Amino acid sequence: MVPKRLEIGDVFYSQIQVGAKNMKMTHFTCLVLLFTLALSSDSFSEEDKSHLFKSRDIFDLEYANDPRISPDGKQIVYERHSMDIMTDSDRSNIWMINSDGSEHRPVLSGRNSFSSPRWSPDGTRLAYITAAEGSPQLYVRWMDTGQTALLTNLTEEPFSMTWSPDSKWIAFVMQVEAIREPFAKPPKKPENAEWAGPVKVIDRLVYRVDGMGYLKTAYSHIFLISAEGGTPRQLTTGDFNHQGPLSWTPDSKHILFSANRHENWEYDIVNTEIFKLNIEDGTLEQLTDRKGEDSHPAVSMDGQHIAYLGFDDEGKSYDFYRVSVMSASGKDKKLLIDDLDHSILDIQWAGRDHIYFLYDDHGIRKLAKTDLSGRYSTIAENIGGISLGRPYTSGSFTVTDNENYATTVTGVHQPAELAVAGRRKKLTAITELNADLFMNKTLGNVSELTWESSFDQLDIQGWVVTPPGFDPQKKYPLILEIHGGPHATYGPAFSAELQRYAAEGYVVLYCNPRGSMGYGEKFAAYIDHHYPGNDYDDLMTGVDALLKQGYIDRDNLFVTGGSGGGVLTAWIIGKTDRFSAAVVAKPVINWTSFVLTSDYTSYFYKYWFSDFPWNDPYQYWQRSPLSLVGNVTTPTMMLSGEDDYRTPISESEQFYIALKLRKVDSVLVRIPGASHGIAAKPSNLIAKVDNIIAWFKKHRTDSAK
Repeated sequence: MVPKRLEIGDVFYSQIQVGAKNMKMTHFTCLVLLFTLALSSDSFSEEDKSHLFKSRDIFDLEYANDPRISPDGKQIVYERHSMDIMTDSDRSNIWMINSDGSEHRPVLSGRNSFSSPRWSPDGTRLAYITAAEGSPQLYVRWMDTGQTALLTNLTEEPFSMTWSPDSKWIAFVMQVEAIREPFAKPPKKPENAEWAGPVKVIDRLVYRVDGMGYLKTAYSHIFLISAEGGTPRQLTTGDFNHQGPLSWTPDSKHILFSANRHENWEYDIVNTEIFKLNIEDGTLEQLTDRKGEDSHPAVSMDGQHIAYLGFDDEGKSYDFYRVSVMSASGKDKKLLIDDLDHSILDIQWAGRDHIYFLYDDHGIRKLAKTDLSGRYSTIAENIGGISLGRPYTSGSFTVTDNENYATTVTGVHQPAELAVAGRRKKLTAITELNADLFMNKTLGNVSELTWESSFDQLDIQGWVVTPPGFDPQKKYPLILEIHGGPHATYGPAFSAELQRYAAEGYVVLYCNPRGSMGYGEKFAAYIDHHYPGNDYDDLMTGVDALLKQGYIDRDNLFVTGGSGGGVLTAWIIGKTDRFSAAVVAKPVINWTSFVLTSDYTSYFYKYWFSDFPWNDPYQYWQRSPLSLVGNVTTPTMMLSGEDDYRTPISESEQFYIALKLRKVDSVLVRIPGASHGIAAKPSNLIAKVDNIIAWFKKHRTDSAK
């Protein structure tokens, strides 16, 4: 299934967020900070490069993800991610720590990955997923003895794993391949003959998905297995996709989930409903029926209420998720919070009548809670996520019945760390996963910069990364780095890409132009069916605002962006020649070809445009960077993953060939095996950044090299 706020640069590749200004720093953290500040002073030696952030350092980064607090609130298990330099992969192990920060130790660790730790409600066991013995399977570990049991022998990977309240059952979602007769049966080949492989017949609208490749004809269904093992039982049927998160009723007899089971679901993809599933007989009860998305059901502790997220589908390129509540029978539906002008990202019940949730506000991810009257309050800020690439907002949390909670936090100088809090305890970071690396590294400082757009004086928020040893009396080359989406959010967060640019002596400007999330619905709506548009003015005014600071070399301005940011980069160089060079990463260049070759074509044509491209080709062409290629003189690198099915590499190839025909200095960088999320492999992230740095260095003036 496809979520409503699907972006060109789908930010579902988890990202990181904000600094830990509210964290209580340990003595060791303070020493790290003081050491970093000392190295960042004007006395930093130009000859001494050993403390700069290098490409290879990316393999030494670690981050916390998916914290799960025990039912009694005393312990937290979480995924501890590290980079395996030998297999070029992100490896996840499961670690545990007491809520006071003591006894930090591995639970499941090794060269294999272990993920999705889930406490049983009685606190005695931990379910998890690993492919340590071959394919991904579901396991259970007894926490008192450390004994483990393999529960499943599945043919596909399980996800959305959820315990029943009585700790007897585990529900999960898994893909089930549909049986299809061959379209045409080939003749029998002679013995020992070597013929070409069989043809692949495609008859679905969505037949390939970025990061997954070409799809089998399969549908996601809900399964149930005893916590003591046995054969999983499939609970749902039909050619539909049933999706998590799953939520049990307190009596352990029903599971709530969301699905689009409408007849025309492939074409009307933004129309999910909440269903109630009886695990005994498999009967379904549909609880919602509006045109739009209803998802993320969460049953209250007493079973009397169901909270859920959703919105009315109005055909916009963005939508704000709102939290609603209904009775257990599906009646008495009401919007719970009507005065929060931000999209709500996650919901979890705590106590008798509190709902915890996340939202983004001016680049900061925040945790809040509300009661059933809709009175809400923000209880924590600087919630952090898991990206090591660009500084997107993200993050996760978990909360217990007595309102103890664990979450991830981050800052501009650190990837995500684990933090805990309670009703009377402030949010406190209890891990320092990268202290060993950053004790010996000097990172660029990050500061906020705001300005008014030249188009309409709209307030725009951005951030500036300055190089280690920065001297405001000197002149530095500038990189304007543009986020994807475009309905996404950057914030003051750790970013390996931006820190690498700073280590190479660049000042980096990044910001949230109009259309970004976290500034209210009106701000997001400025580019609805109008992208790229006046976000161009927001970005150019930001460059002008930074030039006024006096430390930017006007002859060495560079621009880059990925996905939606790639669209804007290509658009910018079609409108101005002020940049010395550009790198256009995984862009849309021609909206017509994109809509007809992207993985979710039925979404993009419907929500980003007003009609099919053959009915109104002008609206597609006038917003395509290809329409401006005749103006481009800027030396340009095109960069894309060869297995990108979100913005297929053919988009980059079109612009590259057009530039070559015009004899504009240009190169095409193809990253083998990479999907739209180029940074999924550490070496691909390194290749992306190093090629960008090399291209900009080639086009810097001699005085700046």
